[in-house]
Amino acid sequence: MAPQRLTEYERKRLENIKRNDELLASLKIHSKLADLSASAKRQRLQIKSYRVSPEKKVKPETPIVIRRSLRTQGKEPDSATIPKSLVIPKKPPHELVPISMADANTCSESDQVLVEKILSVCRMKDGDSDGGYAKKGIGLRVRGSIDLESMELAPENIARVVAGRILSVKFFPSADMRMVVVGDKFGNVGFWNVDSENEDGDGIHTYQPHSAPVSGILIHPFCMNKIITSCYDGLIRLLDIEKEIFGLAYSTDDSIFSMSQRPDDMNSTYFGEGNGVLCIWDERSGKTSLSWNLHESRINTIDFNSENTNTMATCSSDGTACIWDLRKLSKRKPESLKLVAHKRAVHSAFFSPSGSLLATTSLDDTIGLVSGENYEDELMINHNNRTGRWLSTFRGVWGWDDSYMFVGNMKRGVDVISTATEEMRVVSTLESPHMSAIPCRFDPHPLNPGMLAGTTAGGQVYIWTSSS
Repeated sequence: MAPQRLTEYERKRLENIKRNDELLASLKIHSKLADLSASAKRQRLQIKSYRVSPEKKVKPETPIVIRRSLRTQGKEPDSATIPKSLVIPKKPPHELVPISMADANTCSESDQVLVEKILSVCRMKDGDSDGGYAKKGIGLRVRGSIDLESMELAPENIARVVAGRILSVKFFPSADMRMVVVGDKFGNVGFWNVDSENEDGDGIHTYQPHSAPVSGILIHPFCMNKIITSCYDGLIRLLDIEKEIFGLAYSTDDSIFSMSQRPDDMNSTYFGEGNGVLCIWDERSGKTSLSWNLHESRINTIDFNSENTNTMATCSSDGTACIWDLRKLSKRKPESLKLVAHKRAVHSAFFSPSGSLLATTSLDDTIGLVSGENYEDELMINHNNRTGRWLSTFRGVWGWDDSYMFVGNMKRGVDVISTATEEMRVVSTLESPHMSAIPCRFDPHPLNPGMLAGTTAGGQVYIWTSSS
């Protein structure tokens, strides 16, 4: 086989390799590399690494204590080691200290004008052996029908009584005096004598006996010189008009959200405390006599049947309204006669004047009606009750018979709901160009049919009157 001929490129390549080898040989590179490698290997053999073991630590005779704070140890802070100047004193419990009307006064009007007006009406009532009611042929509250079209709002019947949002409103139970008492979210209690003369000022007197929202106002028709107020700060105060003092009758660490009295018992006050607890405070002993856990959340209203005062209705933010028989309430597990369930919080449950109906108002945009001999029938209608956080929640109240209810309207009016027919519905809305805000809470005058007081979030009071 003939040898292959080399190309010009391969021939030059071989010549370059040969020339490089001759150059390396002349420089003795290979021998120097071998000597360097051998010396490095000898050095590695001479160097021997030893692993130094750490010295054993000698355990001290006394154990080392790791510093830990009292908080991580689950202990209470030791105030003995803290300078007294840095110790924040605990909030003391409410002391039963009375407040004079002069100290609680927040307006420029004199207390004596208000005191003399209320006491003069009380003296007129006491002058009648029957308390001033027999000559009118009535009991604690007038019953009668009214002409809705005759109800009107006059400009002189509008006033801003307190500074904050009103939660409670109550008429004085007297036909000889048109006076309204309101309580706002700042703890103010305001009195407005609608019939005040010019020399008496505007007839508005404001006081601040509380430090939180006023949740209830009670004025008993047989003892109008004593006014009871309750508050979210856990206080119940008794205003004695004769002594001109806001006495502190009861105090608790829990909030008081509602308050009421039986029509035939002025010495016992029923109030809702904390999460669903109903208590009875006895004015004669100055203590709470009984208490029951009726609801899972706060009790918003308490009301009694005028025909049977042993029958009581409560409503709660747990979404229920219940009817109870006080004679059958057990301490351990109270059982209601009737339970009305709503989808959201129920903010009012009131008996009708005859006691045969119960109306509820709930945040689920419904108004309920319970009827029947044993309250077995239920009826619900839709109504916009979404007042939001800046308005007081709507509470539907009865008029002067079982025919009508009054509840706030989000368009600055008062909805009138008829219950006379089988289908409960809104039949009219009280409106006026003088209404500048949404009325939320109402109170019908107990002795003057057609007179309705409505209050707003701005502290205003609107009084509707009937011309008939």
